[in-house]
Amino acid sequence: MHTLRLKKPLAFFDLETTGTNIVRDRIVEISVVKALPNGESEIRTRRINPEMPIPLETSLIHGIYDEDVKDAPTFKSIAKNLTQFLEGCDLAGFNSNRFDIPMLVEEFLRAGVEFDLKNRKTVDTQRIYHMMEPRNLAAAYKFYCGKTLENAHSAEADTIATFEVLQGQIARYEGMVMIDGHGKEIEPVKNDVAALHELTASKVVDFAGRMAYNDKGEEVFNFGKHNGKRVVDILKSEPSFFDWMMKGEFPLDTKRKLTEIKLRTLTQR
Repeated sequence: MHTLRLKKPLAFFDLETTGTNIVRDRIVEISVVKALPNGESEIRTRRINPEMPIPLETSLIHGIYDEDVKDAPTFKSIAKNLTQFLEGCDLAGFNSNRFDIPMLVEEFLRAGVEFDLKNRKTVDTQRIYHMMEPRNLAAAYKFYCGKTLENAHSAEADTIATFEVLQGQIARYEGMVMIDGHGKEIEPVKNDVAALHELTASKVVDFAGRMAYNDKGEEVFNFGKHNGKRVVDILKSEPSFFDWMMKGEFPLDTKRKLTEIKLRTLTQR
């Protein structure tokens, strides 16, 4: 393995959190591996009390429950110490530019501790991965079918390739067992369209994803100030929001689905 050529320390870090909302959610664990220019490294991992309940569905993913962090320090209490450890470091992570760095910066701001990114370089290994190992149709055709996609982006060639890719995926993965987020064995890929639909269909109400289903199967808004709130509740408490969406630049499908929900609530009264 190549040794990184570093002019200053590079801090690789990863966060476990209560969820993925930068504004609403909080850090429950942070791990930092500080790679030094001399080839050595320092590791620090710490649980953090998020001062809010950890949703069960999130705990089932990362294995950290309320009980595990009830006696842990808050982020505010460790913030200054953490900035000292990261002093003079560039930052690296996996999907860090889109999630971990914004989340970390948000926590520092809430704690009132200065954490300046201006003089830091940031390296996101996921971006490199996606750039060097494309996940487009041509790459899938090469991987599953062992063939080069000729005339890419012509509708017919792409359609035939997609047909062959699905056949290749079923041939490769049918019968393969995986462990899901609940620790159960599942067989995700089956030679059955209904099963493939369940595997790949988005759990959204409208195609644009402005509304989605929560864990109870209820429609909730998936954007803006009402993100995560039940659509029926907002339609009742803030009728003007419906008018705003109907007049706004939202897809017709979104407006149609929103209207269906409104009409359904009216008939249920």
